[in-house]
Amino acid sequence: MANLNVNISDLFLKNPVMTASGTFGYGLEFSDFIDLSRLGGFIVKGTTLHPREGNDYPRMAETASGMLNCVGLQNKGVDYFCEHIYPQIKDIGTNMIVNVSGSSPEDYAECAARVARLERIPAIELNISCPNVKQGGMAFGVTAKGAASVVRAVRQRYHKTLIVKLSPNVTDIAEIARACEAEGADSVSLINTIMGMAVDIERRCSLLSIGTGGLSGPAVKPVALRMVSQVAKAVKIPVVGLGGISCATDAIEFLMVGATAIEVGTANFLDPTVTVSIIDGIDQWLDNHGCKSVKEIIGVI
Repeated sequence: MANLNVNISDLFLKNPVMTASGTFGYGLEFSDFIDLSRLGGFIVKGTTLHPREGNDYPRMAETASGMLNCVGLQNKGVDYFCEHIYPQIKDIGTNMIVNVSGSSPEDYAECAARVARLERIPAIELNISCPNVKQGGMAFGVTAKGAASVVRAVRQRYHKTLIVKLSPNVTDIAEIARACEAEGADSVSLINTIMGMAVDIERRCSLLSIGTGGLSGPAVKPVALRMVSQVAKAVKIPVVGLGGISCATDAIEFLMVGATAIEVGTANFLDPTVTVSIIDGIDQWLDNHGCKSVKEIIGVI
């Protein structure tokens, strides 16, 4: 067996396979299907400072080779997570990472500070695709200035591993990645969903309650690969790749273009055991090609 260990800054992963926020619940939902401790880590659903109801239904729609969602970060808030969810997951033998969202830099920082008190949560992933309520609703992650403001605020109050999840709905994702790196991000993950739309021609309306939503699944993989490749060349910090990964071949492509680790998202809805299959598939490919470590293929393209 090849050595699958990788590091994201000070965060040690037994293998490069993690799960994407919003597609794996709190991990417990998948415990009947896989041994969660086999994962390099899993990222729990988006968590905000205060409870959120999310958007009205319908908020998911199937599309060609993918899906749209506008769930709207429905969750019971960080205090509920700390008091009720954390005690249930804290002894799982892998990295549990909390995806943190907010509507202002102060919201992000306070939410991150509360998560920081949890001993067994070694890292957070900042979702900077959220709308900035102070700037007319434009997402923080679509400008270098907006992204930097969130990372700066969080870095002042959070001192464990900080991963920043980048929006693909931008003109120059490398510039935004560099801005996050300059403010102290330990890693960046990409891509988040691509804005899209689907229409019901009989009812003459959008299939989603708010009109548009985030596109994920195999349809976005070529875009995600291109952006991961660009960012890996632009920053010195580790890059986590995601977007349409549904098998070991997909994962290996992301590793080859420069990702240190990967996240599996939409594929979890189709096959709850897909993450373990991907881990085994990477291991088998490395053995078949005479590689003693996964690090031999990271960034070879």
